[in-house]
Amino acid sequence: MFYNKRQILNNLNLKINKQEVIGMLGPNGVGKSTIFNLIIGLIKPDFGNILINQNNVTNLPISFRSSKHRIGYCPQYSGYFHDLTLMDNLVAVGEILINDEKTRVSKINQIISEFELDSVINVKAKHLSGGQKKRLAIALSLLGEPKILLLDEPFAALDIISINTLQQIIVNLQTKSRITIIICDHQARDLLSCVDVALVLSNSKIISYGTPTELINDKDAKSAYFGDTLSLIHI
Repeated sequence: MFYNKRQILNNLNLKINKQEVIGMLGPNGVGKSTIFNLIIGLIKPDFGNILINQNNVTNLPISFRSSKHRIGYCPQYSGYFHDLTLMDNLVAVGEILINDEKTRVSKINQIISEFELDSVINVKAKHLSGGQKKRLAIALSLLGEPKILLLDEPFAALDIISINTLQQIIVNLQTKSRITIIICDHQARDLLSCVDVALVLSNSKIISYGTPTELINDKDAKSAYFGDTLSLIHI
């Protein structure tokens, strides 16, 4: 994969299992966002194919991938209407994705309850806290009941309590909703605390792949990204 004659990804071969939470780590410009864009269909690979449930989706448009293969995407920034209340955001997106009114109302109320957003339903999105904005963005991406959810830097600029809440939401989405989740973030410790497996990208390639414990002990991952200071702390 090239951008302006610069190679971003080189012969990438990545398999993600159903109901798996996988994390992607690596320096800026290494290709993490490019992988997301390839999955959702924003760009096409220079060669090779993208398969979802053994179906070749390489040439399918974004809308078809979203509806047919149930791909949800939560961007790093925004993802909601700033001047609408939290409830109005959910209703606006819900009306696009869920035709039946009774089902739509039920789904919105369920998400508000699960994400503990009851107290801010009438607050404009631009006035929400950082953690509340992130929960709203993820909630909106779930209205279409995706089977695959892409989270772009969900932990960025959040406080410890918000990070812990978001980590629990991710775990619940995997265990209760059986969603496959792909997370890209620079907060390595926060990411590794809630994924099954993770990978480190460097020089256009995957240089390390494994469980969080395997990754932080991998010499290539340490050399390219972690250094010698990262450890996982479980309390």
